[in-house]
Amino acid sequence: MSHGVGYEVYSRKHEVRMRVEKQRERNYAESKRVLAEITSKLYSITN
Repeated sequence: MSHGVGYEVYSRKHEVRMRVEKQRERNYAESKRVLAEITSKLYSITN
C-alpha cells in the first residue's frame, strides 16, 4: 500500500487511516493545482 502503511495496519487503526486519508487529500489537491498550472501554461503558449 502507498503512504508507507500496510493494509493490515490501515484497516485496524483508525488514526493511521485518518492520517493516510488526509495525505491523500493533500496529494490530490496538489495534483489538481499542478495540472491547472500546466494547462494554463499550455494554453498561453498555443494561443
